Amino acid sequence: MNVKPVAPPLPAALSGVNAARNPWAIALKDASVAAGIAAVLFIPIIGLVLHPPGIEPHLDRAFIAAAVVFAGRFLLALAVHTGKWAQWWHSIVKVAGPGAAGLSRGMGAMANRPLLSGLLALVVLAIFPFLPFSNDYLLHILSLTFIYVLLAMGLNIVVGLAGLLDLGYVAFYAVGAYGYALLWKYAGVGFWAAIPCCALIAAFAGCILGFPVLRMHGDYLAIVTLGFGEIVRLMLTNLTAITGGPNGIVAPRPTLFGLSFVASPLEGTRAFHEFFGLNFSPSHRYIFMYLVVLVFMLAAVGVFLRLKRIPIGRAWEALKEDQVAARAAGINPTTTKLAAFMMGASFGGVGGVFFAGMEGFINPTSFTFTESAMILAMVVLGGMGSVAGVVLAAVGISLLPELFREFGNYRMLVFGLAMVFVMVWRPQGLLRVTRRSIERPVDAV
Repeated sequence: MNVKPVAPPLPAALSGVNAARNPWAIALKDASVAAGIAAVLFIPIIGLVLHPPGIEPHLDRAFIAAAVVFAGRFLLALAVHTGKWAQWWHSIVKVAGPGAAGLSRGMGAMANRPLLSGLLALVVLAIFPFLPFSNDYLLHILSLTFIYVLLAMGLNIVVGLAGLLDLGYVAFYAVGAYGYALLWKYAGVGFWAAIPCCALIAAFAGCILGFPVLRMHGDYLAIVTLGFGEIVRLMLTNLTAITGGPNGIVAPRPTLFGLSFVASPLEGTRAFHEFFGLNFSPSHRYIFMYLVVLVFMLAAVGVFLRLKRIPIGRAWEALKEDQVAARAAGINPTTTKLAAFMMGASFGGVGGVFFAGMEGFINPTSFTFTESAMILAMVVLGGMGSVAGVVLAAVGISLLPELFREFGNYRMLVFGLAMVFVMVWRPQGLLRVTRRSIERPVDAV
């Protein structure tokens, strides 16, 4: 068979090919279209500022943002159509010097050693409250981030392992928070006793939600769970005699073996600083809450990793992949789905207890659909079923709005753009789940 040799392609300027096939022309066209769309979107968002007398134009902001989009899209399209991703990366590393190359090799080595990376991150998190640049604000934000990681681990069971789309997960979060406040108000239950109690209450709520939706899939399941979350929020708003309604309800601060973190403790109690002979500082409470939430977050990650390896976790993944095949393998879909809802809900209940104890006051505005959407975004962006990816996404989604808080209205724009870029470049999540494969021996019969 004769194969006709193919001559190597000549440069576009010499070969006379159509300009549409020139990578530079393609990149210029894509960048122009992207910049035009960006200008149309940015002009009403950041180019027009509403003032009481009227609207003040700031078109320069919109054009600067469109120019940034043009440059980024041009470089991206040029790299894609010329196939020079690797060459550009090596050039950047070479220009940056040996320090950048060493950092790149170090990051690659750390990525190949997850245990070492985890231990290093754990040490840094444990000593963070005692570093010179640490303050109460950072500790509070990081504590909220740990709570979101705990919630994301719970939703990762329902969505990532069992494949059940839940848009009302914030309901279990609210059940845990209000459960703690109401148990303390009407039964005198303390913080530590409320954690298992609220986990059981939230699991029971997950069971109540699970029964009606056992035969539902996809969009129908999402609609029902969304309705469940709204029902819980409306009940908390309207039952003013019990929950306080829109005015909210007070939740007590946690204590360390009865030692409160206040300057003047109640009669018959002792304060933390008095017991240890320290000067009173509000930082003691923030450090204590930070460390407690960190421990429970690590416990939630450990429980999730364990659940993936035991039979119930395998059953969840089997139902997610093929429910008919799972049923044929002897898996009971009813009990398996209920277990997923109840286990995920218990994580949400524990997170609600920590949120109520840390804030000291809760109301229904803290448990809207936006919270459910954020937690679901953490699971989807991180990679459904992944642990490191979900933790990374939870940290990013929690901290990104705080880092851009000074930019006012622009921070949500940056937050949305970051999520769009991640879903475009990594549609299966930041860190997709890799399963171990079993290869058949060559000499096997």
